[in-house]
Amino acid sequence: MSLTVLSANAVLERLHTFDTIIDARSEGEFNEDHLPNAVNWPTLNNEERKNIGTLYKQVNAFEAKKRGAAIAANNIATHIENHVLQKERDWTPLTYCWRGGKRSGSLSLVLDQIGFRVTLVEGGYKAFRAAMLIDMHNRITPLSFQVICGTTGSGKTRLLQALRDEGAQVLDLEGLANHRSSVLGAIPGQAQPTQKRFDTLVWNALRDFDASMPVFVESESKKVGNVSIPTELVEKMRSSPCINLDLRIEERIELLLEDYAFFTAQPVYFCEKLDALTAQRGKAVIESWKASVMQGDFKPVVQELLMLHYDPVYIQSMERNFQQFSTALHMRPTDRSQAAMHVLAQDIRLAHST
Repeated sequence: MSLTVLSANAVLERLHTFDTIIDARSEGEFNEDHLPNAVNWPTLNNEERKNIGTLYKQVNAFEAKKRGAAIAANNIATHIENHVLQKERDWTPLTYCWRGGKRSGSLSLVLDQIGFRVTLVEGGYKAFRAAMLIDMHNRITPLSFQVICGTTGSGKTRLLQALRDEGAQVLDLEGLANHRSSVLGAIPGQAQPTQKRFDTLVWNALRDFDASMPVFVESESKKVGNVSIPTELVEKMRSSPCINLDLRIEERIELLLEDYAFFTAQPVYFCEKLDALTAQRGKAVIESWKASVMQGDFKPVVQELLMLHYDPVYIQSMERNFQQFSTALHMRPTDRSQAAMHVLAQDIRLAHST
């Protein structure tokens, strides 16, 4: 019929041309990482895949394949019932699994026999990831970055949001990582992506950028929480021009109390996070901070965290790692409000358009 097999490199260039991208792997494999905008139609789910693997080892491959085929056929029928019956003849799906193509191939064969124009990823997710990592390097190389610097609480994320609102190109690494990039940066109730997922999210964001325009990104260390920023991207950021955001200490404290409101709402959780700083600040200081937190006296703790811990560490890191930090353009917002950040964003956009 009309089944097409494409190399991973060809798929990278044509991702936007498919109506639906179907991941035929188990939900566990899908959650670890998947192609952008993919939907998960498991040919074998987590438990089924485990059971077939056990049968393969304990009995033999032939028996495992028979049982697997029966389960796969049933699951594919369910996907057809739930997702395909309403599709028109011109629907164009892309399918893939892990590597060998058996799971996605089974689904693709049925879709092809129905009469849809199906495309299968040669080498599956494994080949896609290998091609994507190479393409990541190729996409980073021509880009020009502007690094938004500033001590903790200076409003870097708010400025990035304002720049995006003003039409600038923004790479929000903390947003992609679900983390605010510090010892206290974990966001309650929001798990971080796996390293593979983070890599794909970064690559997908890079795909949309125009190399003739600057990309604004926040100054980061090599890791954002538990995930690592691609090495090529770290190196490019560290050699790029910087904008140093300088917000008054009083405003910084209020900004952090707003952005980290979950700490004030959960003082015990705040205290647990403070324990991670015991080695750097000493037990006596941490116990003093925890006592203030439990009494609801947050501002002195935040101020000391900034002045004793975050600011010295941040400035040393920036001077050591970011080559153009010493010549950064200094900008001081009038306050922490989003309106003030929009004024700065407009000034920055104007400077880069002239």
